[in-house]
Amino acid sequence: MILVVDDDMAIRTSLSLVLKRAGYEVKTVATPHEAIDVVRGLAPQLVLMDMNYSLSTDGIEGLTLLKQVKIFQPQVPIILMTAWGSIKLAVEGVKSGAVDFVTKPWDNRALLQRIETAIQLSGNENYASENDFDRCGIIGNSESLLNVLDTVKRIAATDASVLITGESGTGKELIAEAIHRNSRRCSRSFVKVNLGGISQSLFESEMFGHKKGAFTGAVSDRAGRFEMADKGSIFLDEIGDLDKTCQVKLLRVLQDRTYEVLGDSRQRQTDVRVICATNADLKTMVADGSFREDLFYRINLITLHLAPLRERIDDIPLLVNHFITKICANNKLKPIKVDDAAMNYLKGLPYSGNIRELKNLVERTVLVYSNNLRLTADDFRSQYNSGSIAGPSQSLSGLTLDEMERQAIVQAIAQYEGNMSQVATALGISRGALYRRMEKYNITS
Repeated sequence: MILVVDDDMAIRTSLSLVLKRAGYEVKTVATPHEAIDVVRGLAPQLVLMDMNYSLSTDGIEGLTLLKQVKIFQPQVPIILMTAWGSIKLAVEGVKSGAVDFVTKPWDNRALLQRIETAIQLSGNENYASENDFDRCGIIGNSESLLNVLDTVKRIAATDASVLITGESGTGKELIAEAIHRNSRRCSRSFVKVNLGGISQSLFESEMFGHKKGAFTGAVSDRAGRFEMADKGSIFLDEIGDLDKTCQVKLLRVLQDRTYEVLGDSRQRQTDVRVICATNADLKTMVADGSFREDLFYRINLITLHLAPLRERIDDIPLLVNHFITKICANNKLKPIKVDDAAMNYLKGLPYSGNIRELKNLVERTVLVYSNNLRLTADDFRSQYNSGSIAGPSQSLSGLTLDEMERQAIVQAIAQYEGNMSQVATALGISRGALYRRMEKYNITS
């Protein structure tokens, strides 16, 4: 049974019709007092509740009711209803224990999807067994990784939005792919978008598409990423690099599941599972005002944190052997082993680039010492120490400042094999600044 709490009879009637057509049993009440009477005696599947029940619009009545319901029925999911202009109020509700919020007027399909997701997450009926679970090539058995994979098993079959955090190179994209491939959307598209590589001027065109003639250079229609991902999943990588203007545009489509193609005023609907990732501290960004709080709570219904490789030392031998096996097979080399001293050396490295750095180190060492049947610590040490970027003074003298900057970026991209996070770190700039310079100098990765 779904409990609807709203003082507006028209809204109660409308929601009751929508939910009953979707197969739910519904009970509607008009006041917080009536709602408490209901939850004292039974546990609804879900509570859908308004934030205001009088002429006041401060939401205090709604926040109070939310906390009271959580006292009597702590496991029942609660979705808040609020006007678009009161999203800050809904965010306060999420902090107090609500699982989600919708804005009025709502889209019926989006509302039903959110209700279904919240109900699924409140139980374990979607838990995937080990035999059914696709790891997507994720290597490791450390406790922290197994905990992440266990959560992936539990939430993959839902449509819950997921935020994956962790340092660059920890495998966030693989986790996102595992969520998609173990979901009901696995037969549809999995669209990857690196938001750090999209400039503000191109954001709407890239994400929502454009019609021919919508702007100078739009010589044909183009489908946006949300259209490509319809009925599937969209992976928004480096969401922390998105500027405030683009954050508002993204929030709109995530909230309403609707968007407009540039050059076309007709609203279109999208049905996507949203998975985001970042190596930034979004909570700090929310606190300093560089990331919208309402967007933060929209994208992180479920948060997964990937520990850095230096905290997953037990996984290093598994990863090393996996990489060596693949490299030898791809290059038709004889099987190569790693001696104990070499493995201990690899376990002690700091790995600022995490798994990507380990993979690159292993690959360089195997290819350089391909005639060796057993790799030593000295073999790995020589390749680890050779991994620094050539400084400007070695090859950039006589060039203009712009030419020096361009060549330094090109060298770094080659050195780190297109790993933009490592390139940015090596150059001492942010990923967003790196992409802007690449656009300026017409550099492709």
